[in-house]
Amino acid sequence: MNELEQTGLATMRDCWITGGTAFDLAPAAWKEIAGGASPDERERLLLAIAAQALDVGLRPAAPKSLKRPPLPRLGLPLLPERLRPLLRAALKNTVDARRKARVATLVAGRGYVLHPMDWMPSASDQNSPDIYAPWIDWQASVEGLKIAPQEQLTVQNWDDFYPAARRIALTEMRRRDPATARSLMEAKAPGEPAEVRLALIELMHFGLTPEDAPFLKSLATDRSGKVQELASRLLARLGEHGRVGGGADDPVAELAAFIAEGKSGFIRRRTTYTPAKLKSPAQEKRRAELFETCNLVDLASRFGVSEPDFIAAWQFGADNNADIQISRMVAASGSDAAVTQMADTLIAEGGKPALFVLHLTPRLDSRRKRVLVRLILKDTPQYVSTLTLAEGFEANWLDWPDLTNGQSLAVLRSAVAGNDDAMKRTVDDLLETLGFLATAATAEKLIEHVVAAGMPPAAASLAFLRLNAALTGTKT
Repeated sequence: MNELEQTGLATMRDCWITGGTAFDLAPAAWKEIAGGASPDERERLLLAIAAQALDVGLRPAAPKSLKRPPLPRLGLPLLPERLRPLLRAALKNTVDARRKARVATLVAGRGYVLHPMDWMPSASDQNSPDIYAPWIDWQASVEGLKIAPQEQLTVQNWDDFYPAARRIALTEMRRRDPATARSLMEAKAPGEPAEVRLALIELMHFGLTPEDAPFLKSLATDRSGKVQELASRLLARLGEHGRVGGGADDPVAELAAFIAEGKSGFIRRRTTYTPAKLKSPAQEKRRAELFETCNLVDLASRFGVSEPDFIAAWQFGADNNADIQISRMVAASGSDAAVTQMADTLIAEGGKPALFVLHLTPRLDSRRKRVLVRLILKDTPQYVSTLTLAEGFEANWLDWPDLTNGQSLAVLRSAVAGNDDAMKRTVDDLLETLGFLATAATAEKLIEHVVAAGMPPAAASLAFLRLNAALTGTKT
């Protein structure tokens, strides 16, 4: 389309905007097409032609230097076309990339991948299912598509793998042959940028053993403070102390001062550890910082006890914030034994204490995670909304009896029927979480109950559940 034609279209557009007719201003070829129609119909025909011309005729041409490598094919079929509207509604209702990745995870669990026009993981994505690694690396490529070789990752072909494919290969290698994976990291990680080194070192938690300690200790002089901190946490999981001694400026000693050591019991005296009473918000903030930066093994050692003894003596219920902070500390730096001990103890105790296990979920196995969810649904329906805080759950396993074995469903229906706007926002987040956890049959029944409680059938809050219910079969 030349400049004269563009000017003519602009003049016609101005006529329509001001309520006039544009037939006399149209090109001769357009008049020939629309001339036999009524005046109103002529204007509609001209408008359709003009819209097509603007949409196609003025579309910028791609520069000849542009390289357009084809999008890689994934290992699963695309989601059927009839389900794409439900998918788009579910994606639209999610608020961040992590939640959108959960939609993709559920769909992948049912045997499909998403259409790239509906959703694409970003080049830095680390939460999407492994099936999308080729798409992530495709976006990360600069000079065109490079397919990772099918052979095992080695020092020689390290650069032939893009980051996502490399991460998947190293994860599998850490599970199968951790020593070989560690050797690769030792050889290649120093030459990578800080954010890539951090992502590589995070994979060390798979199959972590004492043999990894020398490598992790060598990272104490890494150029990145985040890498140093992560290595310290991983060493703490192995029982290695990050700090020795301690004076007035020792963070572990400062944290210990926020904890009161006491005794309980008349016949069998036992040691207890209780959060000290705080005097100001500044102390609250400082204590939170110390719990985040110190390691469990160092804190327990400060009191002269082992990790299990320290956890067993901690007095849950005295300070809710401190309980959350100690839970997060255990999840970040506690040994595997300490994590499972704390989880099993709190789950066995039940009630509100079990909620603190939610902060341990990234370190728990699937069985314990499912036990925790079922326990919350059954015994603490008033805290069912806390499920939205947990991470690392698997999709597609929550059955209808799990949801009805207690009062959680009744609490959810009551919240839907109420007029509390804040509670309704909580309900929206909870329905999204349940839409991820539930089986298709459970999702379908839950929709029926929530709608019966007063939620409109077309409510955006039900988008994830509707998608889940529609994915009734597993494509293989």
